[in-house]
Amino acid sequence: MTITTDAALAARAELDLLAPQLGAGYTAALPVAVDVVGRRLLGAAWRERLGSARDLLAGRALRHYGFDRVELAQPVATHPAGLLDALGVRAPGLAAELADAVTNLAVAYARRPAWDPGMWTEPDPDVAVLRFERLATEGHHLHPCGRTRLGWRVADLLAHDQESPATAVGFIAVRRDLDVGDDVGGLLRRGYPWLPAAPPGYRLQPVHAWQLDTVVPERYGDLLATGALRVVPQARLCAAPTTALRTVLLEPDATGTRRYLKLSLGIQVTSTRRSISVASTRNGPAVTALLDRLLAGESRVLTLPEVAGAAVVTPDGRSRDLSAIVRGSLAGRLEPGETALPAAALTARAGTGTVLDELLHRHPDGPLQFLADYADLLLPPLLRLARAGVGLEAHLQNSLPTFRGGVPHRIAFRDFAGLRLHLPRLAAGPARWPGDALWPGSVVGTVDVDVMRAKLGYTAVQAHLGELVRHLVDRHGVELRAAWHEVRRVLDRSAADPADHAFLTAPRVPHKALVRMRLAGDGDLYVPVHNPLHAS
Repeated sequence: MTITTDAALAARAELDLLAPQLGAGYTAALPVAVDVVGRRLLGAAWRERLGSARDLLAGRALRHYGFDRVELAQPVATHPAGLLDALGVRAPGLAAELADAVTNLAVAYARRPAWDPGMWTEPDPDVAVLRFERLATEGHHLHPCGRTRLGWRVADLLAHDQESPATAVGFIAVRRDLDVGDDVGGLLRRGYPWLPAAPPGYRLQPVHAWQLDTVVPERYGDLLATGALRVVPQARLCAAPTTALRTVLLEPDATGTRRYLKLSLGIQVTSTRRSISVASTRNGPAVTALLDRLLAGESRVLTLPEVAGAAVVTPDGRSRDLSAIVRGSLAGRLEPGETALPAAALTARAGTGTVLDELLHRHPDGPLQFLADYADLLLPPLLRLARAGVGLEAHLQNSLPTFRGGVPHRIAFRDFAGLRLHLPRLAAGPARWPGDALWPGSVVGTVDVDVMRAKLGYTAVQAHLGELVRHLVDRHGVELRAAWHEVRRVLDRSAADPADHAFLTAPRVPHKALVRMRLAGDGDLYVPVHNPLHAS
């Protein structure tokens, strides 16, 4: 199948109209985008035993990294939609998602910012994090739909995607009987006093600019007509998109303080439409307080607190489109010489190497010791939380390690909507946290302890540490077994619950089935994979 699909050609035509300077770079990047998305599709199909993946890849040179992760040694030249046919998988919807991912990745390559070593000394830590994470162009390193943005056209990519220098936050006035949660608009007005006050009987609610221009008129015309919702055109804040897209870093307020807003965004990124449930807006502050209690005394761990949240809930059940969560920042929390960056940027290209290469150049004791230091930073607090009943979603995007002189120093965690809370442990353990502390119907609560363990194992060990191991094996000559042996040593000396330790070191462990999830359409699915920590 040619790489110039209808989606690719349509995107080039839009670029020629909107940003002709990007056209040549986009066309040159298409084969690279096809390769990245295609190899992730084939890797996931191999791991998930999907279709004829094992037969299709038989005899081809594969690199193995643990947890049944494989990478093709040679580039993939067949468009991912064509690879689905070769796998014997009939899935037009997934084919469209993959084509969208290819197109968007090629646009992103054409727009990718240049590496700037000055980000190591950027005085604003949140700006530094933002500049680092914009280098993570490929998105989720295991998911073939890592750059899917279903619902956006090229104009939207140019205005709001992670390579965009800025986006905006607008506001609506919400009649109070439709507003559930905290007065988010009132909180923001204290920092940004130039924002107008809401009319009597209303609250001010922030909305992503794209959502305000697109979803509000399409889905809430009835409430606009009755005045239950009112657009406030004079209220606007500048913001910068993060790699999460729906989370933006706001401009400094009147005191120079920055904060993050997580806002509903009605597009599909990877596997999920990025709207926000009422439960997430209400659970965020309570979960932040819980984590801070459980991590008391952990001097090497920071959380970016979710301090307030609100949603708009209509009588006919619309509730996810206009939600907002206010998140604190790193401002004033780092030590001199300490640099924070998103773990997703560690293996991103930076100049002639990667961000991790630069760290290893500064690290005094070599790549294997760096891995041990990093695992010792990441795993102990997560295992401590699991012992109490919290399976934190510590994947690469949600984790912000800090470094001093190339040495892992501390780690910050952000965005708690995807964690899993084992309610029996929380109620019986040191937290004494009652199940009714969660918003009714919250998906984050579970009575199945293996659900919590699988969340921890997949995000922190398989996806997070697994990506570092791959990089160290490929670029720094680290032996695969030795790498996983170091991780196992850290795991063994951590104060893990014995049953959690047994789960994480079992011969086979559950791995998220990223492609099968897209074929099923909803919910988490896992497949068993061979565990390199079992024999290490």
